[in-house]
Amino acid sequence: MEEPPLTSFSLTHVSYDASDPIAYLCAWLALAPQILCVVYATLIWSSREMEIFLMFSGQMGCEGLNFLLKRLIKGERPPRIKTKGYGMPSSHAQFVSFFCVYLTLFLLFRHSPHPSDTHTPTTLNERILLAIWSILFASIVCASRVYLHYHTVNQVLVGCAVGSVAALAWFGVTTIARRHGWIHWALGSRELTMLRVRDLVVEEDLAESGWERWRNVSERRNLDMLVSSTAKMKRR
Repeated sequence: MEEPPLTSFSLTHVSYDASDPIAYLCAWLALAPQILCVVYATLIWSSREMEIFLMFSGQMGCEGLNFLLKRLIKGERPPRIKTKGYGMPSSHAQFVSFFCVYLTLFLLFRHSPHPSDTHTPTTLNERILLAIWSILFASIVCASRVYLHYHTVNQVLVGCAVGSVAALAWFGVTTIARRHGWIHWALGSRELTMLRVRDLVVEEDLAESGWERWRNVSERRNLDMLVSSTAKMKRR
């Protein structure tokens, strides 16, 4: 009896020219969506921030849209790449386009952290620079898909357009939800309360907020130690 043929796990399988250092770098860039998903999961678990959860929800919705579009359009990949699946639109281009556009909209139009006595939050110019870096990163990932011959230029451009429109639409939906108080209502639910979901990143610098709490705890501990030491000296 013949053994069944093996297949490749295409989620992480990347074909490239081993003699080409640029192709090698592009092969690593092909892992950008997986890496960003790990970043999403880490931030959601560690910060419990509602805004990050909303962004990730939109990102997964964009992936679902790509799944449907590929099966509706059924556009073939460039002939050099022998892999299963359709190529129109590029899922990588759509993924990173949604990510950078939504992040840019958040940094420029929603994130407004307040300064504290010990810390000045990121300025508008710094947030613009961060947005530019995210767009540059997305552009490099998109170019790598064409360089590796996984997609045509049109497939990448359509992916960028769909991802950008999806990000604009989802940002609009979340903005409406915030203005009508639906986000605040959801945060008051028993389920999200049990999960300790919060909504600070819109108005606070999370790193500073956490450091402020740590400083207060540290000062209380130092005071307790001082009081304890003073009491011991008096008893002597």
